Amino acid sequence: MSGPAIQTDACVLLKRPPAEQFQTLTVFSAEHGTLTAMQRLTHKAANANVALDLFDDAALSLESSNQGQTWFVQEARVVVRRTAIGRSYDTLRLAVEFTTLVARNPVPSECRTRVAALLRQALDAFASAAQPELVHFKSLYCFARDEGYPVKQEWLPSLPDADRTAAAEMLRRPLAEQTITPALVTRLQRRLEDYLRGHTEIQLD
Repeated sequence: MSGPAIQTDACVLLKRPPAEQFQTLTVFSAEHGTLTAMQRLTHKAANANVALDLFDDAALSLESSNQGQTWFVQEARVVVRRTAIGRSYDTLRLAVEFTTLVARNPVPSECRTRVAALLRQALDAFASAAQPELVHFKSLYCFARDEGYPVKQEWLPSLPDADRTAAAEMLRRPLAEQTITPALVTRLQRRLEDYLRGHTEIQLD
């Protein structure tokens, strides 16, 4: 007897080394949150069902035999594939760091739609931007904001005047208009991470 089945759009956050006949993936869906999905490696699928890769947006048909703890991919259709992220080691490292953050932290149901939109926006930026460290900083800030933490009301005002002005400009301006130095981005990233470790339940490590 088959178990529960769902159809959902999801983003591939993590891709573990394959084991036996299956590839284990962590995906994020606006409807269902973070899911563990297994895709059969030897499955002779139709053209619309392709092997999923890291950072893919995909339309999935999933079925579970253990009440939703693990899902098996019955059908997969890639909607967006972001291979450009892998062309730069730094971009790949920071993109994985961000998707791992999302995978590590349970997202409340009321926040899932915002986080799903943030994931798409962040990964598109990683795929096209020349400043991956800035994309990562803005993505981390927005993730904390979308989780309901008062980063604008508490963290920004806590910064020294020069850093506060720089951070506000970084968060306000489009990436193409940024002139911020990598050293300043790194400093603000560390300040933000220190705040999140001390004032939120977000697991960074």
